[in-house]
Amino acid sequence: MPPKGKDRQRAAASTQQPPPSLEELFGSLNKHIEESEFEKAVKVADQVLSINRGDEDALRCKVVALIKADDIDTALSTIRSSKSPPSDFSFFEAYCLYRNNKLDEALELLKRQERNSATMILESQILFRSGKMDACIDIYQNLPKPKVESLEINSAASLVAAGRASEVKRTLEALGVKATNSFELAFNTACSLIELQKYTEAEQLLLKARRIGQEALFSDNVPEDEIQIELAPIAVQLAYVQQLLGQKQEAVEAYTDIIKQDMADEVSLSVAVNNLIALRGPRDVSDGLKKLDRLKDREKQNFHLAPGLENKLSPKQKESIYVNRVLLLLHANKMDQARELVAALPDMFPDSVMPMLLQAAVFVRENRAGKAEEILGQFSEKFPDKSKVVLLARAQVAAAAGHPLIAAESLAKIPDIQHTPATVATLVSLRERAGDIDGAAAVLDAAINWWSNAMTEDNKLSVLMQEAASFKLRHGREEEAAHLYEELVKSHGSVEALVGLVTTVARVDVKKAEAYEQKLKPLPGLKGINVDSLEKTSGAKHDEGVSHVKITETYDEGKSKAKAKRKRKRKPKYPKGFDPANPGPPPDPERWLPKRERSSYRPKRKDKRTAQVRGSQGSVARDKHETGAASNTSNTKSNQAATSKGAPQNAVAEPSKPSSSKSRKKSRN
Repeated sequence: MPPKGKDRQRAAASTQQPPPSLEELFGSLNKHIEESEFEKAVKVADQVLSINRGDEDALRCKVVALIKADDIDTALSTIRSSKSPPSDFSFFEAYCLYRNNKLDEALELLKRQERNSATMILESQILFRSGKMDACIDIYQNLPKPKVESLEINSAASLVAAGRASEVKRTLEALGVKATNSFELAFNTACSLIELQKYTEAEQLLLKARRIGQEALFSDNVPEDEIQIELAPIAVQLAYVQQLLGQKQEAVEAYTDIIKQDMADEVSLSVAVNNLIALRGPRDVSDGLKKLDRLKDREKQNFHLAPGLENKLSPKQKESIYVNRVLLLLHANKMDQARELVAALPDMFPDSVMPMLLQAAVFVRENRAGKAEEILGQFSEKFPDKSKVVLLARAQVAAAAGHPLIAAESLAKIPDIQHTPATVATLVSLRERAGDIDGAAAVLDAAINWWSNAMTEDNKLSVLMQEAASFKLRHGREEEAAHLYEELVKSHGSVEALVGLVTTVARVDVKKAEAYEQKLKPLPGLKGINVDSLEKTSGAKHDEGVSHVKITETYDEGKSKAKAKRKRKRKPKYPKGFDPANPGPPPDPERWLPKRERSSYRPKRKDKRTAQVRGSQGSVARDKHETGAASNTSNTKSNQAATSKGAPQNAVAEPSKPSSSKSRKKSRN
C-alpha cells in the first residue's frame, strides 16, 4: 500500500535533519584526533571550514592531522593556500619542508621566526640530517633542559654522529641520567662504545637495551609485531657487533633472518642489506643486486633510493649503499649500469671523494688505467685538502699498471706519510724498478735526515740506516754504505752493523776491515780449529752421488752431537696371495690404457664373405635358397653360422638417433 500523507510528511522531515553545529563538529574533531583517526579528522575540519572559512582552530587541526597522516604535500599546499594563516603556520611549513627533505628552505624559514624550544629542536633535526653535527650539538647544549623531553637521547645520537663518542659518557653524567633509563638511550650509548672500539661492552649494553625495550613496550600493550619493528635497530646493531668481533657466520645468519622476516622498519632493513653485502664481498653478486633492488624507488627506471630512505638515512649511509651497488655492478660486469650510476654520484655527494674513486675503478675495469691516473691526478690538484686518499689510489693503480714512476710521484706528494718506513720502502722499490737508483738513494737519505732530527720515542733511524747501507752496497756504493755502518756501530753498537762494516770495508781497505774485525766476539766452538792448516787444505771434495757437502765439526769441550732420528723401516704391503720371492712376469705397463691406444692392439678384419648387397633383401635370400638347396640338408651348421653373422650387419644398417645433451653455464663472479 502507498504510504499515507502523515507517514510521508514524517519521512520527509527525517531526511531533512538540520546540519550539525560547530560545537558538535569540534567535539567530533577532538574525538577523531584523540583516537588517531586523522583522515576522519581532516573531513570534519573541512566541514567546519565550509561553515566558517576563516576558523584558525579548524585550519590548524586540519594541517596537524594531515601531517600526522603523512600527507605532507597536502598539508604544505593547505598552509600556502590560506589567505590569513595563523602565526605558527610558518613553523608547520618549515616542518613540512624538512619532511620533504628541502633542508635549506626549511632552515631559512626558521631563521625568520622567534627562537624558542620548538624551533630550536626542529633546527637541530635539520642540521642533524644535513650532516652538520657540531652545530646540532651546540643547539642541544643551549636548550632549556627541564622543558625538553628526551634531550639526552638526541644529544647522545648527535655526539656519536659527529665523531665525538668519547663525550657521551660525560654528557650523560652532566644531565644526571643513566644509560639504562630507556632502551633508546641504551642503544645510542652502545653506538658510542662501538665507535670507541669497546665491542664487548657494546654487545652487553645492546642486550640490556633489547630487554628494557621488550618490557616497556609490552607494558604499554604494544602488539608483538610492532615490538619487533620497534626493536629492529637493536637487532641490526647486535649483528654488526658480531661482525666486528669476527663472528662472521653468526652475523650473516642474523642479517639474513632480519631480511627474510621483513619485520623491520625500512631504515633498519636497508642497513641490514648493506652490511650483508659488505660482509659477503664479491660472492653472490646477483643475490646482492636483488636485495638492493628492494631499496630502490619503483617509479624510477634507474637505481635511486626510495623517498622514505632518502629522507631518513644519513649521507654516510646513503653513500655506502650507492658505493656497494657500483661495486656489485663492476663484479657482475654490468658496465653500462655502473657508468650511469657513477655519473650521477657527484651531484648526490658533492663533498665526497668516493665518486671520483669509483670513476677511476670503472676506468681500471675497462683496462684504461692511464685515464684513471689522469682524472685522479687532476682531482688531487684541484682539491688538495682531499688529495691523500686520491693520491694513494692513483699510486695503487699506477703500480698495478706497470707505471712505477707515476706511482712514486703520487706517494711523494703525501707529506704526512713521507718518512714512514712502509712508504720509504715502497718508494725505494718503485724507483728501483723504474731504474732510478739515484732517486731511490735520495729517498733513503731524506728519510735518514728526517729521523735524525725527529724527537720521537719510536725512532726508526737504525732500521732505515741498516736498509740504506745494504741498498747502497747492493748497487756498488761501498763508501756510502761503509759510512752508514760506521754510524750505526758508533751510535748503537749493533753486531749486524759491525759485520756489515767488515764485509763492506774489506772491498776497499783490508787493513781497516781487519781492525774492525778484532771487535767481533769469537764464536764458541772455534778454539780447537787450526786456522792455518784449514787455509792450506784444498777445500771440501765433492762426492759423486751425494747432493751436499759433509762438514766435520770439532769441539774442545766434548759436546756430543744430536743424533738424527732414524726413520722407521716398514715392510711393504703386498696384495693377497703375492709371493715376493716368485713375483712372476712383470705387469703390462699399458694395462691402464684403452685397448685402442695399446701397442699390441690390432683391429679386427672385416668379413669379406658379407659382400655388398644390391637389390631387395628378399631376392638375395631367394637366390641363396635356390643355389644352396642341394647342400642344405648336409651342411646345417654352416648355414646357422652365416645367419648369426648377418644379425649385426642389420643392426649396423639401422639409422642412429641423435643424442640429447644438456649444457650448463657456470656463472662468473
